[in-house]
Amino acid sequence: MSTLALTLAPPRSHAAARAAFQVGCAAGGSLLIAGLAQISFQLPFTPVPITGQTLGVLLVGAAYGPALGAATLVLYLAWGLIGLPVFAPNADGTHDTGLQVLRATSATGGYLIGFVAAAGLTGWFSRRGWDRSIRSSIGAMLLGSIVIYAVGVPWLYHALPPVIDGNPVTLDTALSFGLYPFIIGDTLKLLVAAGLLPVAWRLLERLRPEKEGSDPTH
Repeated sequence: MSTLALTLAPPRSHAAARAAFQVGCAAGGSLLIAGLAQISFQLPFTPVPITGQTLGVLLVGAAYGPALGAATLVLYLAWGLIGLPVFAPNADGTHDTGLQVLRATSATGGYLIGFVAAAGLTGWFSRRGWDRSIRSSIGAMLLGSIVIYAVGVPWLYHALPPVIDGNPVTLDTALSFGLYPFIIGDTLKLLVAAGLLPVAWRLLERLRPEKEGSDPTH
């Protein structure tokens, strides 16, 4: 099955136009995520901020498909690695950039890597039609969110110092810093993302009823 982006893309017979469309999607998607990253709230007890990034990651992955979705997140990481302020700001308003962001000692590096995997996974589900109904879309977004934390929390655990406030750091410490405070917010974000995709498909079907699901070149 097709995804929203591939449904709107020029056919494969117009290779140059299709490639340009995909490049534009990747650039636009990476900028969307960068913008949502600036919606950031620092919690006093954890180095991991609350941001709008995950909403963008799930939307991009589901709308673009696995390859283009993951590529868009790689591009997003590349912007930060070359020095652009695309990641969530620190408490003082500065932005971490460069390779240090993805070092093992970076508390949030695992979440950034998890974004790539989550976009690819939600895109994979979209190619199988999971983004067409609210129920299956919620499932896809939930699994994508789980992947982010499956990479981010263990990474955070290894990035934390061995002892904090006189107490040894355990996996439960990492969960308290990197998962539990975000469950409610991320649940709301995945519900928003899951609701937008089926609505977008319904709108597309009304605007282009002859295109959706009928063009074998997509």
